[in-house]
Amino acid sequence: MPRVLVVGAGIAGDTLAVSLDRAGWEVTVVENAPDLRTGGQTVDLRGASTGVLDRLGVLDACRAALVDQRGIAWVDASGRRLAAMPVEAFGGAGFVSSEELLRTDLARILHAAGSDRITYRWSDTVEAIDPADDHVTVSFRGHPAERFDLVVGADGAHSRTRSLVFGPEDGYRHALGLGHAWFTLAEHPDTPSLDGWSLVHNAPGSRLVGARPGHPGTQEIGFSFPMPSAPRGLDREDRFALLRTTFAGVGWRTPELLAALPDATDFALDTFDQIRMDTWHRGRVVLLGDSAWCVSPLSGLGTALALQGAEALAAELTAGHRDLATALARFEHAMRPATTAAAKLIPGRVRSYAPKSALGIKAVAGVMRFVQSPFLTPVIAHVGASRGH
Repeated sequence: MPRVLVVGAGIAGDTLAVSLDRAGWEVTVVENAPDLRTGGQTVDLRGASTGVLDRLGVLDACRAALVDQRGIAWVDASGRRLAAMPVEAFGGAGFVSSEELLRTDLARILHAAGSDRITYRWSDTVEAIDPADDHVTVSFRGHPAERFDLVVGADGAHSRTRSLVFGPEDGYRHALGLGHAWFTLAEHPDTPSLDGWSLVHNAPGSRLVGARPGHPGTQEIGFSFPMPSAPRGLDREDRFALLRTTFAGVGWRTPELLAALPDATDFALDTFDQIRMDTWHRGRVVLLGDSAWCVSPLSGLGTALALQGAEALAAELTAGHRDLATALARFEHAMRPATTAAAKLIPGRVRSYAPKSALGIKAVAGVMRFVQSPFLTPVIAHVGASRGH
């Protein structure tokens, strides 16, 4: 029975763990967090994701957890709508779908699909990886060293596995120039209702404030702003201070949302980056998901690629190849086209997401209205479908 260590209990890691466990592998998952990570924005079930989740037997559970969404709208400092795109736009292929659920719920559903044969080690991480021809010896922070037949790094864009085996992150990270903070807001009687709409307020200086529907009684809040370097060395209070300084004077609901930061239990801050690598495997170690090919949240395809990648890797590992190297090479060959295409963001994607000037903000709103004109709708729908939406 092959032994595999999966580093990271996220979407890609748990999908792979469930698949390999069902195929008879001995699976251990190590996760630095004390439990499943919460928070994050909604994830889209359109396109290839649906098939993977259906084959895993969790599609019905995912559909039962869908967030009630009506569309996305761009608002000015007073809350007046500048443009709107309902979920019905482009035949359902617009920016926001009626088939989305919170990342928290998807992670919970995938985790629940696993059996009690899978060993989870929470609040632990990999300290060293020592490869040999027929095994890999892994040292942990909180457990004795062990041997595995395969190590899978599914520990995100800042992958520790990648750093240990392939070298420092700076060799693979390509910054898009923006930072992004997010947290879940618990509504109170005075919280403005979203009424099922995701609302976006752009302010000059490439600053963005957004609020999306969450679980009943909650909203998912996001702040985006110029930030070329990863926020290393900043503690929680430093990060709050950075946001307060950056968004000082910004209108709409910004003061309210900044004031809510200290109460957030799932606050996170990171940069929008892409990870680009020439190879995702070395010996008996392979990378999966954002660890290998992060295409950034701006692509809208991160979750779909994580699901597809985990399924593709499991398929090759259990296909009966004579050697592991063949299976890992075939996995890369299968996934390279999709990840390469997803990394090619639509021209102007970063600038349209966070325009620099007041004129740029007006122009983006105008474009959002224009692309929904009847003669353009079929073209845009086709482009969205071709990118996996």
